[in-house]
Amino acid sequence: MPLSEEEQRLLEQLEQALAAEDPRLASTLRGSKLRARARRIVVVAAVGFVAGVGLLMTGVIAASTPLGVLGFVLMVAGAYFFLTAWKSRDVDSPQDPRQAPPSQPGHGGRAGRAATSDSFMHRMEERWKRRRDDSGS
Repeated sequence: MPLSEEEQRLLEQLEQALAAEDPRLASTLRGSKLRARARRIVVVAAVGFVAGVGLLMTGVIAASTPLGVLGFVLMVAGAYFFLTAWKSRDVDSPQDPRQAPPSQPGHGGRAGRAATSDSFMHRMEERWKRRRDDSGS
């Protein structure tokens, strides 16, 4: 049964109030749908990969090239969708929300990884300089 216009408006107001009051909780609640979708894609892709292996083996045993090619294509597609869904699932859901890095406006996931990589390289360079200075003295 669909919601009436009044109920839909009240629901939208409640969502906006929740987002204003506790943006972290609102983000978590929105993300749960995305994680469930990614989990479904992972399962379907894994089943597709296994079915592709079966088709490929059946094509090899039956000496049917089209069946083997179809199995191979299904395997590749299953692996692709599995990896992309698995990757998006890991990026969207940090293990511990208290340890999640603070979000910086205007920076995407790749920029955040590049920043940690830069800081890592900076630390390594500093260590190298200290060692070189210590051994030279």
